[in-house]
Amino acid sequence: LSSSFYFTTTRLPSPVTRYGSTDSSGGEDDYQINKEEEAIRRKLKYFFMSPCDKYHAKGRYPFKLLLQLAKIFVVTAQLVLFGLSNQVVVTFKEENTVTFKHIFLKDYDQSSDDSFAVYTQQDVYDHIFYAVEQYLALPETTVGRYAYVYDLAENGSALFLCQQYYKKGHIDPANDTFSIDPRVIKDCVGVNPMAIPREGPLTSNYKNFTLKFHKLINVTIEFQLKAINIQTIINDEIPDCYTFHITVILDNKAHSGKVKIRLDNEASIKECKDPSISGQVQTYARLAFDIVVVLMCMLSLVLCGRSIIRGIILQREFVQFFKTTLDRKVCWGDRLEFINGWYILLIISDIFTITGSFIKIGIETKNISSYDLCAILLGTSTLLVWVGVIRYLTFFQKYNILIVTLRAAFPNVIRFCCCVAVIYLGYCFCGWIVLGPYHVKFRSLSMVSECLFSLINGDDMFVTFAEMQETSPLVWLFSQVYLYTFISLFIYMVLSLFIALITGAYETIKHQTQEPIHITDLHAFIAECTDAPNSGKFRGLETSPCSFFCCCDR
Repeated sequence: LSSSFYFTTTRLPSPVTRYGSTDSSGGEDDYQINKEEEAIRRKLKYFFMSPCDKYHAKGRYPFKLLLQLAKIFVVTAQLVLFGLSNQVVVTFKEENTVTFKHIFLKDYDQSSDDSFAVYTQQDVYDHIFYAVEQYLALPETTVGRYAYVYDLAENGSALFLCQQYYKKGHIDPANDTFSIDPRVIKDCVGVNPMAIPREGPLTSNYKNFTLKFHKLINVTIEFQLKAINIQTIINDEIPDCYTFHITVILDNKAHSGKVKIRLDNEASIKECKDPSISGQVQTYARLAFDIVVVLMCMLSLVLCGRSIIRGIILQREFVQFFKTTLDRKVCWGDRLEFINGWYILLIISDIFTITGSFIKIGIETKNISSYDLCAILLGTSTLLVWVGVIRYLTFFQKYNILIVTLRAAFPNVIRFCCCVAVIYLGYCFCGWIVLGPYHVKFRSLSMVSECLFSLINGDDMFVTFAEMQETSPLVWLFSQVYLYTFISLFIYMVLSLFIALITGAYETIKHQTQEPIHITDLHAFIAECTDAPNSGKFRGLETSPCSFFCCCDR
């Protein structure tokens, strides 16, 4: 929080305790002490001034303030450009995944994606052969432009049909006996398209592939396809070359008579060979813009780090003065006033932006494809940059109420949340173990937590009650007691107490603005300096030995 709230002389209580020497002997030593005391008092007052007051005090433009405001727009523009580019990439991946599901999965229905399964041995074989045959006929059937990828393993096959099964598996439900060796065996058959670009025998023995259903774990069909995303031309970018790693999985690990079928698609992006775009000239505007962002963030990082160093140096000087001259110790609360948390926030934001910008440059030059990592870094940095704007609003008392209230309520809120978390986790574990077998929203701990958090906010209440299975009357009765007690406890009591904590902190802050303010030793010491920022007495002041970028004080 800004300390300038304390430094306006009209808001200070009167009288203020004097921290200087009271000896009126007029000796040279006392004069020197008073002079040193007045100098450090001016340093402290200047250090805690707002950028505007510093401008009036020394006539130096608030370069750091202007840099941070410019950085907000530049970083946001960079994020928007990356978001538009990333949106094209994500759309291309998702649309190709849907295409592959419709091509390679027999009788695929998008509405039943999560429950797509087969139940007979013949259906398993039909889906396997259908996927392989669709792969072999891909150039003649698909609308898109795809290319096969060969030599995926030592035998040079383009498609692998594999089954995983237990080394030994004998199950006899009639006699309630079984004998299983849990070691997993994997058998594979390679399949090549007809248009293979080399000489060699064509393998078509996949139709002789026999599944060991009594000990089968899963069947996988793995292959790769290449494609080019030419729609990036819309954003004046060079088209990307994709390699899709496609895996069709028939999952039988539950041995429940239901073989679940799904298709997984992972895409890798690389630079295309010899790109040629007629009528367009390759532009380096995006690369230049990213470099500008990196330079601005590096400058911001240096200035913020310099301010923190200056604060630590001034803190040591102030502590030493109190100890040697006034024979007093400075409390930790006053010491932490010199370390500005907003600067630490901006430093973290600058590091994230610089790292994300380098990754973005690598993506645009097609050297790397870490879209997710780049999105996390740029998104977090932009969030921190915009949150940092609140720092400049804290210089105005009427806009400072949010930060002051959060700061006052934070300790009590944390203690309250720790107590509530114990009860919440108890409900999570209880709901998972009891209701999990009978309710789809309680099948895993993460799903239980999501469901309970939604109930706290009033979402899906009727659905949560209605989806509870009534196959076990005892569990159904327990679920009613469980849900009603949780909703009553957390909505009517926990949320009300949480809001009361915030409201109480707000009321406390509001009353403090109408009553005399508690002044710490640091602020009381600074308050004795009655020099106005525009008095001219700060113009010859040396604020710190750290003098590089001396024209950029705040």
